[in-house]
Amino acid sequence: MARIAVIGAGTGAMAAAARLSVAGHRVTVYERSETYGGSLGRYARDGFVFDTGPGLLHLPAVYRDLFVKTGKESLEQCVTLTQVDPASRHLFGDGTEVSLPNASRAGVVRALDRALGEGAGARWGDFLDRAGTAWDRSRRPLLEEPLPDDPRMLSRDPYPAVRRRRLLRTTRQAATVAEVGTWELADPRLAALLDGYALSYGLDPRRAPAAAALLPYMEETFGTWYVAGGMRALADAVYERCLARKVEFVFGAEAVRVSEKDGRAAGIELADGRSVEADHVVLGAQPSPGLMPVPGPVPEGGPGGAHRAPVPGRFVVLLSLRGAREAGAAHRTLVHAADPGAEQEAVFGGRTAERPTVTVLRPDDPATRPDEDHEAVTLTATVAPHGPVDWTAAALRERFADVVIGRAAEAMPGLRERILHTEVRTPAETAAGTGAEGGSVPAPALAGAGGAYLHAGNRTSLPGLYLAGGWAHPGGGTAHAGMSGALVAGLVVEGDGFRGSQ
Repeated sequence: MARIAVIGAGTGAMAAAARLSVAGHRVTVYERSETYGGSLGRYARDGFVFDTGPGLLHLPAVYRDLFVKTGKESLEQCVTLTQVDPASRHLFGDGTEVSLPNASRAGVVRALDRALGEGAGARWGDFLDRAGTAWDRSRRPLLEEPLPDDPRMLSRDPYPAVRRRRLLRTTRQAATVAEVGTWELADPRLAALLDGYALSYGLDPRRAPAAAALLPYMEETFGTWYVAGGMRALADAVYERCLARKVEFVFGAEAVRVSEKDGRAAGIELADGRSVEADHVVLGAQPSPGLMPVPGPVPEGGPGGAHRAPVPGRFVVLLSLRGAREAGAAHRTLVHAADPGAEQEAVFGGRTAERPTVTVLRPDDPATRPDEDHEAVTLTATVAPHGPVDWTAAALRERFADVVIGRAAEAMPGLRERILHTEVRTPAETAAGTGAEGGSVPAPALAGAGGAYLHAGNRTSLPGLYLAGGWAHPGGGTAHAGMSGALVAGLVVEGDGFRGSQ
C-alpha cells in the first residue's frame, strides 16, 4: 500500500483519489480552500441556488465509469440526470432563432432547414459527419490514453477538411474553426453556431484547429445533461464516494512545493511549514514553477505558449428573479454576437467586448428557487483573463454586468424588471477561489496545430509525480477532468506501460 498525496480537490483530482483508494492505496487530498469541487462551485441566497461554474454535463459515461469502478451505487443512484431538450436555443445577430433538439442528428437537420433555409441542415449534417471521422481518428490517443512521450502523432489535424479546387489557383482547405465556418458551412449563422461552441470552451475560432469540430460532435452525439440541484451535486457525489472509499481530506492546506528525494517525488510542503511524506504525488491544480521541482511540464508551444493568446476566463452573472419561469422556456439559450470577429478580437486581445456572446441558463429545477413564483438564472460570457483586464475594478464589473444582462434580455424580454438580486463572478474571483492564474479556464485538448493545443502529460519527468485535472491531459471541462483522473490512477497502479481502458 503506497502513500499518495493529492494536491487539490477538483473533480479530476477526486476522481483519481477514489480510484487509487479502491486499488488499495492510502490517499490524502490537500486542498487550499475550505471546500471541494474546484470549478463546480455553488452560490446560495434567500432560497436561490446557482452553479458558479459549468451548468451542464457532457459525456456522463465518464462519471458512470468512475462510480462503477469505485463502489456498488451507480452514478444515477447518487445523482439525478435528465437530458436537456431542446439542447440549446440560438439567437443570431440578424434576428434568426433556432432551437436544436438533444442528441438527434435528424432533428437538428430539420430544425436548421426550417430556421435558416433549405440546405442549411444538410451542410451542418455533412460537417458533423466529418467531425465524426475526426472523433474516430483521435478519440483513443486524445482522450482515453496517456499522452505519449512523443506526441507528434497528435500534431496533425484529424479533421478531413473539404478540398476546394479553384481555377488557376492552389487547392484551398480549412485549417481553423473560422475557416470551416466560412468555407464549408457557407452561412454566417452556421459559422456563428460553430464559433459559439469554440468560444464557450475558451478557444479562439480564428486560431483553433479544425479538430475543434469534436466539441459540437460530442455534444450533439452524446447529448447534454442536467444534474438535479446543479452541477455542484455531482461534486458532492464524487466527494461522498471518496469518503466512502476512505480517502482523507485536509482543507485549508495550501501546497507550496512538491518535495524530491533520490530523483523522485517524495511528498509535499505546505504553506504552514508542515512536510508530508508520500510515495506518489498527484497534482490536481495548475502547475507553477514554484510548486514543481522540475521544469514546467507544458509541451513546447502548448497552452499559453507561442501559438496561443492568454487563456480566457468566464464572467458570470447570477440573477434572482421574481416571477415564474414560463412553460416551455429553453434551459440553455445562446445570444450570439452580431460581430463575432470584433468579440474575438476583444476576448483574445485583452479587452472587454461591446456585445459579447452570452449563454443563458434557466433550469426548471425546484431546488434552485425558493418557490414557483421565482426563478434562478445564470448568465455567462467568455472574457479575457484577470491581468489584461482588471476585473477587480468596480466600475468595469458593474458596466460589463449591465452589458451581459442587456444581451440576455434579448432572449428574455422584461428581464430587468424581474431582477431581485444580482451577484457577479469574474476571473478575479476564479483566480482567488481556484488558484488558476488570471482566473483562466482550461480548454479541452485538441489534436492538430502542431500540438499547440495539447496539455501537459499526466506523467511528468519526475518519477512519482503525476498531473490530473483540467490543466493536464486531456484538458479542461468536467468530463475531460474525470478522464484525467482515470489516466493518472491507471499510471500509478499499472505503471508506465498503462495504455488506457480497453
